[in-house]
Amino acid sequence: MVGPGTEFEQSLEELIKGAEETKEPSLYKVLLHNDDYTTMDFVVEVLVTIFHKSLEDATQIMLSVHRRGVGLCGIYPYDVAESKVDAVTLHARSHGFPLRTTMEKES
Repeated sequence: MVGPGTEFEQSLEELIKGAEETKEPSLYKVLLHNDDYTTMDFVVEVLVTIFHKSLEDATQIMLSVHRRGVGLCGIYPYDVAESKVDAVTLHARSHGFPLRTTMEKES
């Protein structure tokens, strides 16, 4: 029998309650920082290849990095953000650039 107070209904209520208590993962901003050595073309390349930005979006972010000192590459769950930071750092160092990438928790 399926109805109020049955084992099925109690299990369903517990499942719904558990789903309501599940929180979304924290998100992190991945930021690129300006320096005096990394070329603008390289920053655009990083944004296109690692962050999958269009050439137009990558150019706008690169200009933000150049003019304001920092540019937002994207907002990701922690593991993805950390992987992006590592990928940028590895790619930049392998090409002789000191490009700095950081992540900060989204508020």
